[in-house]
Amino acid sequence: MGRWRPPRPRGSRYITPEGASRMRAEVKHLWEVERPRVTQAVSDAAKLGDRSENADYIYGKKRLREIDSRVRFLTKRLEEITVVDRIPDDRDKVFFGAWVTLEVDDGKTVKYRIVGPDEFNVKEGLISMDSPVARALLGKSLDDEIEVQQNEEWVTYYILEIEYPENDAV
Repeated sequence: MGRWRPPRPRGSRYITPEGASRMRAEVKHLWEVERPRVTQAVSDAAKLGDRSENADYIYGKKRLREIDSRVRFLTKRLEEITVVDRIPDDRDKVFFGAWVTLEVDDGKTVKYRIVGPDEFNVKEGLISMDSPVARALLGKSLDDEIEVQQNEEWVTYYILEIEYPENDAV
């Protein structure tokens, strides 16, 4: 029996159109490509006889459970999320979906896009709207200053630019 962990807090229910399409594509790939391939592998392994010592059968069944669990999670999540597909009227403030260019205390600049918790990827500059930096940025305007605690020290950011991608608008 595993160690008990408290449930994770629910993330925000917003997502960009790109994030929603990536989630739908993952469900489609898992259900139409990955699951039939693994099911066939399990079926072939079952034909070999003793299943108790058949690693292909055991790990194939485990992989099927993982795929089914992920498909269930994604399907349920897609039902409850809201796709934010319009640009706000006030483009001078930071809202969900905005690309924000920031200057850090030491003069370096970073560029982040505020996205939903299901699609963040810091390497690509996508930060979750639930992150401390994004929460501090939401509602701020050009040339505003925010302070965020990172690794037990306070970091000051200055907002240099706010952009909204035009291709998201419907």
